[in-house]
Amino acid sequence: MTTRFDHVGLSVPDLEAATAWYCAALDLTAAPVFAVAETDLRGVMLLHGSGYRIELLHRPSARPGLTPGSPVEAAGTHGFGHICLCVSDVAAEFARLVAAGAGVSMTPRPAPRPGATMAFVTDPYGNLIELLDRD
Repeated sequence: MTTRFDHVGLSVPDLEAATAWYCAALDLTAAPVFAVAETDLRGVMLLHGSGYRIELLHRPSARPGLTPGSPVEAAGTHGFGHICLCVSDVAAEFARLVAAGAGVSMTPRPAPRPGATMAFVTDPYGNLIELLDRD
């Protein structure tokens, strides 16, 4: 039996706007929107050429949850904390995403792991996205 990571799912308040932002900001391609029968849940799987996926989910009755201002604050609550993307140039990707409308959570800096660089941005809904270069 083989196990591998498939995707992360994020609940968003506006499926169409979130799809547009993630596709433009992270170079993702949207699969067709789906609906779960007998519920008000709709979603879309977003695909990246490297193989990772982000599933966006929307329910009109959903309520806002934790929107941490930093990764340290996110670690203070059990559950989802952030998604992480490996990039070759943290500073350049950070600047590109901020220009695309991402919020600033942590500017580029050395990571706790020697030789690595990291930064954090937020999507338009407050979800944390880590940018990491492990080299």
